[in-house]
Parts: sequence; structure tokens; C-alpha cells
Amino acid sequence: MAQFDTIRSAAGARTAEIDAGLRAHMNKVYGTMSVGTFITFLAAWAISGLAVTSDPSGAVGQIGADKYLTSLGYAIYGSPLKWVIMFAPLAFVFGFSAAINRLSASAAQLVFYTFAAVMGLSISSIFLVFTGDSIIQVFLITAIAFAGLSLVGYTTKKDLSAMGAFLIMGLIGLIVASIVNIFLASSAMAFAISVVGVLIFAGLTAYDTQNIKNTYLQMAHSGDQEWLGKAAIMGALSLYLDFINLFMMLLQLLGNRE
Repeated sequence: MAQFDTIRSAAGARTAEIDAGLRAHMNKVYGTMSVGTFITFLAAWAISGLAVTSDPSGAVGQIGADKYLTSLGYAIYGSPLKWVIMFAPLAFVFGFSAAINRLSASAAQLVFYTFAAVMGLSISSIFLVFTGDSIIQVFLITAIAFAGLSLVGYTTKKDLSAMGAFLIMGLIGLIVASIVNIFLASSAMAFAISVVGVLIFAGLTAYDTQNIKNTYLQMAHSGDQEWLGKAAIMGALSLYLDFINLFMMLLQLLGNRE
């Protein structure tokens, strides 16, 4: 926030222009993120609907008292393909980050929406595990919490960069613990991961929001609209990942299982 005030003071007559540009930039970030989130949940719902049926006719595997896997569902959830689907978003993020400088803003936006659809495929199993009502309830809780945390990151006068470094280290540890628990299948460890994950992604939401704002302020004077367009997409990706992971952690803690 201090950086924002310094730039505004130095800009003098351009203050209004900087403020308007920042609002437009943040609107693009949140708009792109919202579309990506919608694509993710639409893809997850569509895949889960195709994969599960209460009619055993033609089903190839039973996963509950009244739930069965179709051939498509078995191909996704009952074969090694599930591991590919599980880790595909992580590989996608690293690849996207490495290639962003070689992509145009429009191509980067298309890649982001493709990634959102892949993420939907990856998390589609939530519709097999949790009730529809609890998914909706936790989604609303996540949306309210995310909005509040992002607002804090946007308006706070405190520099959150030091906290960001700590959170990134915590995130790496969280990823390692999550991979280990795939094989351990410890419920206690899963609970601890979810609690810590909520705290980490709550903090990252505020940190990433402030970082997106500061990045715009640092580069706004360049007038490079192509770069700013890609920066908005990368900002949307950061907040999208914060939202999705915060939702998944809260769902593990608050969701009602089938």
C-alpha cells in the first residue's frame, strides 16, 4: 500500500489515470478467474454425471449402495488413468508458467481456460464423495471468505511480501505431505493437511492480491498492453488456484460425505 501511495504521489496529474487503469486491471483479473472457476465446476459436474449412474444396467463397477461406474467412469476412476488426471493440473501449471513469455495474451487466456477444464476433470470425484448440498454450501462459504481475504490484500497498508515467502515454503511442505498421504491414507494426517491448507491458502489469497496490484503499479508506466494482459491472466491463475484449493480444503473439513 505504501508503494501504491508513493507511485500515486509521483504521478501527480496521472493519479486518476493510474487509479482507473488499476481498477480495469483488477476487473480483468477477477473476471478471468471467475470464468475459469465456472468452467472448472461445469466440467467437474459434467464428467461426474457421465461417470455415475444409479442404474446398474451396463455399469462395470459399483462404488456405493446405489452408485455405479459406467465404462467411462471406470476408465477415469478405476484405472491408472486416475493418477494422470490427479497430477495433470500440477504439470499444467508448471508448463504454463514456463511458456507464458512465448504466448500472446489471447493464447495465454485460452490456455488458462483449457487448464480450468482439466482441473474440473481432476476434481470431478468430489461429486462421488460429497453430497450436492454440501458442495454448494462449502462453495458459498469459500466465495465469501475469498472475497474478504482478497479485499484485505487489496486495501492493507502492510507489506505482505515477507509473509508470502513463508507461505510458499508452507505450500511446498503441504504438497509433499499430500503426496505422501496418498500412500499412507491416514485420516489424521488428512485432517491436519486440510487445516493447515486452509490457513496457507487464506494467507496466499491476500498476498497474491497485493502482489497483483503491485505488479501492475510497477509496470503501468511502460504502456505495454500485451504484457499487462498476460500479467492479468497470470494474476487470475494465482487467485484461481487459491480459490480452488481453499474450496477443496474446506470441503474436506466441512463437507457431508455420501
